[in-house]
Amino acid sequence: MSSNRKKDALDYHAMGRPGKIAVVPTKPHNSQRDLSLAYSPGVAEPCLAIAENPEDAYKYTSKGNLVAVISNGTAVLGLGDIGAQAGKPVMEGKGLLFKIFADIDVFDIELDTKNVDEFVNIVKALEPTFGGVNLEDIKAPECFEIERRLKEEMNIPVMHDDQHGTAIISGAALINACELIGKDISDIKIVVNGAGAAAISCTGMYISVGAKKENIIMLDSKGVIRKDRDNLDQTKAAFATDRDIYTLADAVAGSDVFIGLSAADVLTPAMLLTMNPRPIVLAMANPNPEIAYDLAVETRDDVIMGTGRSDYPNQVNNVLGFPYIFRGALDVRATGINEDMKIAAVKALAALAKQPVPEEVNQAYETNNLKFGPDYIIPKPTDPRLITEVSVAVAKAAIASGVARKEILDWDKYREELRKRLGKEDGIMRNLTTKAKLNPKRVVFAEADNYKTLRAAQIVKEEKIAIPILLGNQKKIEGLIKEYDLELRGVEIVDPKEEIDSERFKKFAQHLYKRRQRRGISESDARKLMTDRNYFAASMVQFGEADTLISGSTRNYGSTIRPALQVIGAKPGSRVAGMYMMLTAKGPIFFGDTTVNEDPSAEELAEITVLLENAIKRFNIKPRIALLSYSNFGSNDGRVANKMRETARILREKAPDIIVDGDIQANFALNSDMLNANFPFSALNGEAANTLVFPNLESGNIAYKLLQEVGNAEAVGPILLGMNKPVHVLQLDSSVREIVNMVTIAVVDVQEHQKSVN
Repeated sequence: MSSNRKKDALDYHAMGRPGKIAVVPTKPHNSQRDLSLAYSPGVAEPCLAIAENPEDAYKYTSKGNLVAVISNGTAVLGLGDIGAQAGKPVMEGKGLLFKIFADIDVFDIELDTKNVDEFVNIVKALEPTFGGVNLEDIKAPECFEIERRLKEEMNIPVMHDDQHGTAIISGAALINACELIGKDISDIKIVVNGAGAAAISCTGMYISVGAKKENIIMLDSKGVIRKDRDNLDQTKAAFATDRDIYTLADAVAGSDVFIGLSAADVLTPAMLLTMNPRPIVLAMANPNPEIAYDLAVETRDDVIMGTGRSDYPNQVNNVLGFPYIFRGALDVRATGINEDMKIAAVKALAALAKQPVPEEVNQAYETNNLKFGPDYIIPKPTDPRLITEVSVAVAKAAIASGVARKEILDWDKYREELRKRLGKEDGIMRNLTTKAKLNPKRVVFAEADNYKTLRAAQIVKEEKIAIPILLGNQKKIEGLIKEYDLELRGVEIVDPKEEIDSERFKKFAQHLYKRRQRRGISESDARKLMTDRNYFAASMVQFGEADTLISGSTRNYGSTIRPALQVIGAKPGSRVAGMYMMLTAKGPIFFGDTTVNEDPSAEELAEITVLLENAIKRFNIKPRIALLSYSNFGSNDGRVANKMRETARILREKAPDIIVDGDIQANFALNSDMLNANFPFSALNGEAANTLVFPNLESGNIAYKLLQEVGNAEAVGPILLGMNKPVHVLQLDSSVREIVNMVTIAVVDVQEHQKSVN
């Protein structure tokens, strides 16, 4: 990891409130009455109810949605035994994943003990607090004993994810890979390289879903685990063989499956060539697998390959499992996570990979035909169906196997509840980032003599989101790169002021002159303006020397957008508008127009609304548009209210397929229950609006900035709509994160623009 990446990681965990998780109140607490109900004297009532009926803890407390992530730090990621406190950032990170993927709250608990008895006794004593326990990063063989005892002695779900998470995901992959090669899992010969907690659990899972123990060879760092080896512990002894096989090369010859849970590069091309036709290789060492993906597919074009990496097909990622397994277990108040529930998760994942892929997943991976096959044997982590398919399967298995304390009678209703549990940003930025990475574009950073801009450029380069081009004074830019030790080697730096005598400078200036000669710009004015980086950047985009530009962090909006409008201009017959994507607790909400049109007429607002609708659909979101006012459907007259009603009329006439209504107040637009109860005739009935159109620039701009500061929403934008080529202008003093988000949007915008042109 580079020094800047290390600093980024440290800054991420330290910025604002240290750490990654916090406790947030879920009940009103602003009045004295609220406090008297939350604590003394009102709190006595639920206490007494729970004392009388312990199951009421699930009714009156957070127990039913609270998981403990518990570790002693003896086997942290790839870091080893670094201790309980040093492992805390990982446990907080696990809590973050629980929350964003399955809306499960977490307390992380780090225990400073390596004594199995002490560890077990402490965790057992915590049972009244939690609905489940996720054991994490505990070394073998102690982890086996700890989990076994806790499962036996506790009455809530307990799972060691390092063991069972990988087993469940790779088990699904193995089932589907066997189907593709046309072999029954009971007949395949499996080599497991590694004998730690994950390897032991994976092997056990493969046997549970049909593999034969006698067809499995396991290796550790000393070679094949044989029955004649001295001092074998109980877990390894269960998989020992007496066959005349000693090395990995011996083991893989004539095998069907290689399972890697060991170290990088141990499986050589020569070994891979000795495997049976259509070999299955799940090389899961991280960050570098037992054989590199590119090397494996180059060596054998018939290999079905999976790794732990996100940049190759078939990523075996535990996040496909643990959030949803615990979600299902918690929702039926299971007393444990048993083998039936784990196998149900395996089968649900395997079945999901065979279903048609949602468009949003295809879009995230820049494809139209992601489907079951050698490069798609397990679902993608961005698939929104995981929470419903896996959680429902686990919950049903818990009920069927008799460990559930709560029945679910309406499964359709439960599925809908699960869908509504998706996290703050509904995964939209994660999906857009994935999509951008699949086809990065050239992005001109017009303010590259600024540290935050350069840091953002480094991030998008490292993350392979975009190919940056830096504009500005070369000596100053290089000085900043050196001063802050930025990793921007090889990135093109362009100084427009050094380009004055170049042919492209003359071409750019002449183009501007021809476009603006009847708007008061002379040839000399055009040459002078072209030394301005925003004019030069826009010209690079116009002439195909870059795909898009980012600017505006250090200059006001008008002076940044003006060059793009003069050099590139709007699409023929279109107007330009600005849109913000606000990432809120209710999911993404789109605001328009927030930056360009000061006081548009009803006809102009109708045009802006169509622009917004088209843009939002590109994010694979169905726009539900509210035309905002201080009035509800004619309850007040006035210039603004009348304008919004007229806008709605125009849209119903000219764009009848758009889901839009107004005039309407913001609270009714965003609260579907209120809207349905008071205005059942509204076209927005059934679901809250996700797109808000403001009557003028003033109201839109005020609203997004208030929501950003007071409502704790993350603003992504402004996203510029209606330009002839993709251009995006930042808000003044944007943070590095905001710049990176806008670059991501810009790259996806280019991808869509190029599709439409081609």
